[in-house]
Amino acid sequence: MALVYHPGLNTPARPRVSVCIANYNGEKLLQACLDSVWAQDCDFDFEVLVHDDASSDSSVDLIRRCYPQVELLVSYENVGYCVSNNRMVERARGDFVLLLNNDAALEKDAIRSLISAAEYGGAPAILTLPQYDWETGDLVDRGCLVDPFFNPIPNREARAEVAYVIGACLWCPRETWQSLGGFPEWMGSVAEDLYLCGLARLRGVEVKALSMSGYRHRQGSSFGGNRVGADGLRTTVRRRRLSERNKTLSLAVLTPGIWVIPILIAHLLALSVEGALMSLARRDTRLWRDVYFPAITAPFHEARALRERRKLVQGTRSITTRRWFNTVRFQLRKVVLLSRYGVPRVD
Repeated sequence: MALVYHPGLNTPARPRVSVCIANYNGEKLLQACLDSVWAQDCDFDFEVLVHDDASSDSSVDLIRRCYPQVELLVSYENVGYCVSNNRMVERARGDFVLLLNNDAALEKDAIRSLISAAEYGGAPAILTLPQYDWETGDLVDRGCLVDPFFNPIPNREARAEVAYVIGACLWCPRETWQSLGGFPEWMGSVAEDLYLCGLARLRGVEVKALSMSGYRHRQGSSFGGNRVGADGLRTTVRRRRLSERNKTLSLAVLTPGIWVIPILIAHLLALSVEGALMSLARRDTRLWRDVYFPAITAPFHEARALRERRKLVQGTRSITTRRWFNTVRFQLRKVVLLSRYGVPRVD
């Protein structure tokens, strides 16, 4: 059997919140994550679901031995982050779902802060908490804005409305998640949070970051890369390949109106130049072959599917183009990072 379900012990009959944790080889990360959930200061019931994505370590044994109250889904084939979360939310029973990375840990008032904001706001909304670096405790972001090419710009201001919130800590009413169709499984992993939040915004669902409470995050631990270190910005070929492809396809589907044409053309040209320069700078032709060329050609290879997705998505749009661009910053985020950290290292 590809998927085995292990019910948790003494799970609440009607939980208000379902905490969903996607796990792959997170044996060394899970304890801090799960302990932070069970330490929550709240007066309502919640359930915890973990989807193990064919881990080769002892994650499953750890959960069954130390956390028998967890609703555990064990996959015997690696299906990726999108499918993992979709499976958990499909089984979830809470009015709200909180997606939480296995390399993150919540502050004690996190869930209470989220449900208070959700109930106070009235209208369904996707929410997140301030993200803090695990080691330094520095504020990383309160959600993200984007540049025109869908590159994330960390929001460190007091503003609430953002372009998207990262999947490491993503709160959503379960009915809203279902109406949006969950994470797009054609993406596999990376940028699925950007796509989901972009779709939500187009349909009039607010995407907000709270200024209270927070969570600590070991950035890059669960997927590799995506972190600034002593030697500058580091990432991996796998992450960069998925990131560039999925951002390109998201841009083509989500950008409203005729703006999509000039922005997509400029984006593909910029990717071509970036790919050539990166390959030369690192003397590594695999960057062009494995990262940039697949991203540049993806809109052409997947043209039919893109047209169908765009027609469906834009046909359900309920906000103006001006409102969409309210969370877009007209800066070239990659140029800013290049000037600050130099040419990124791609392992």
